[in-house]
Amino acid sequence: MSTTNPSSEAPVDSHRGLRARFGRRPVAGSPAAAARDRRRSKQRRRLANVAGLMAALVLTGVGYSVLAPGASAADDSTGTASNAVEAGQELYTRSCITCHGANLEGVQDRGPSLIGVGEAAVYFQVHTGRMPLVRQEAQAPERAPIFTEEQIEQLMAYIQANGGGPTMPSGDLRDGDLAAGGELFRLNCAQCHNFTGEGGALSSGKRAPSLQEASDLVIYTAMLSGPENMPVFGDNQLTPEDKRAIINYVQTIKEQADPGGAGIGRVGPVAEGLVIWTVGMGSLLFGIFWMGTKA
Repeated sequence: MSTTNPSSEAPVDSHRGLRARFGRRPVAGSPAAAARDRRRSKQRRRLANVAGLMAALVLTGVGYSVLAPGASAADDSTGTASNAVEAGQELYTRSCITCHGANLEGVQDRGPSLIGVGEAAVYFQVHTGRMPLVRQEAQAPERAPIFTEEQIEQLMAYIQANGGGPTMPSGDLRDGDLAAGGELFRLNCAQCHNFTGEGGALSSGKRAPSLQEASDLVIYTAMLSGPENMPVFGDNQLTPEDKRAIINYVQTIKEQADPGGAGIGRVGPVAEGLVIWTVGMGSLLFGIFWMGTKA
């Protein structure tokens, strides 16, 4: 009769217990299975929270990279202005410094000082092609501008930042009173530009230019800066409302027809008298000679 040795079976039972604890899945519905499911559910929630946080951070970064540059450019006007001033300085050094000096002080017998002329004078001179000057003469002729609109704005920014002076107007430049503009024009401008803005000859080879092709800004900046022989009409001499009234008058008469017939250049009684003498005396002399041949 054989007997079982307890000591020989004890290791076997212990190995079976370890396998039951670590190597086998808990039976479904048992407390061990429920604990395992709770642990896995908690791990999935943690992973979902981490993934959601990462997605939110990525979306925030993308949104900032898209929207922040535009917002900063709109808010940081000084940066844009600084860039324009630097670009204007380069243009000035390349095209203007020989006549107007390194510090806008001007050069004798070449060009006047630009200190205090402001961006208004730069717009008028450069936009009308008078500057840069081709050669020294009695009067700078008007021609097509050699700088683009962007380059003109850069030059304006540089001169304004370093020399100061009158700034550019804003808003509608034709909203002044038409009748008051006509009176002001005849009082302050007609003696040089003719009462309809056709221009006229001045002394020493100079000429008051025609206003027929002049834009609102050109007329306004000319009044602010006083180019050539033209006096400066600052806000103490002509208020902004007066300037707008004059511009309204000038631009209105350019669009009006001549009710009396041929305008003859709209240069006034001189041209009309010349036509009367030429046509009238010519017709009279022709009649005299014709009657003489018939007698």
